[in-house]
Amino acid sequence: MKNIRPVKKLGQNYLVDQNIINKFVAEIDIKPDDLILEIGPGKGAITKVLAAKTNNIIAIDIDSRIIDPLKEQLPNIEIQHKDILKTDIREISGNKALKVVGNIPFNLTSPILFQLAESREYLSDVVFIVQNEVAKRITAVKGTKEYGILSVILNYISQVDYCFKITRNVFNPRPNVDSAVIHMRFNKPLREEVDFNTFISVVKASFGNRRKTLKNSLSNSIFNTYDLSRISVDLSLRAEKLSVDDFVKLTLQIQNLAYE
Repeated sequence: MKNIRPVKKLGQNYLVDQNIINKFVAEIDIKPDDLILEIGPGKGAITKVLAAKTNNIIAIDIDSRIIDPLKEQLPNIEIQHKDILKTDIREISGNKALKVVGNIPFNLTSPILFQLAESREYLSDVVFIVQNEVAKRITAVKGTKEYGILSVILNYISQVDYCFKITRNVFNPRPNVDSAVIHMRFNKPLREEVDFNTFISVVKASFGNRRKTLKNSLSNSIFNTYDLSRISVDLSLRAEKLSVDDFVKLTLQIQNLAYE
């Protein structure tokens, strides 16, 4: 694979430091029965370490150039030429909880995370290398400037941890920003009465304009016909002042208004 060069439009930045690769795989904590889905194996630097621990690996990459070489190097695992955003996670899982891992393209981080959020019932863990600033936003707490849509949604459905920072110098090509490893554990019991799509819509609408109050943000959203005066959550606050539980409460009350 020496002649395969990273493609900028695919967001390819290959991790080349073996110590960091080993540390990343150790964070996954692979058990004998785990089913691993790796997104974007690239030249297989992480895949090889994974394959030394288990054969229960499905690696998916949109780059056709690496498929056959990876199959030759790692014949005991499954390599698929696919676009992850067009992949059915349920079909991949076969009703078995997946551990999803990868050094994912920075430009696809949010779409991939939202896709996995929609497929959360088929996941046990997600361990990703993402842009450091995104990792900070994902793990941010209320009242901070980083706290936002990703923070609320991902912390509602999982326990999210910021694991460790990765300097930009251990990638080829060298990106303009540092990275970090995040670990999401899908072990939270969710309230069945909360409609997840409504929850997402409420959170997105609430953060629609960070400088406005919740009342103004919701009034300028798809909820503009709702009688917001009947909401008990303090709508004079800005979105970053609400906890995840507050957003759950707000969603339930908006659902009740929709049914009336």
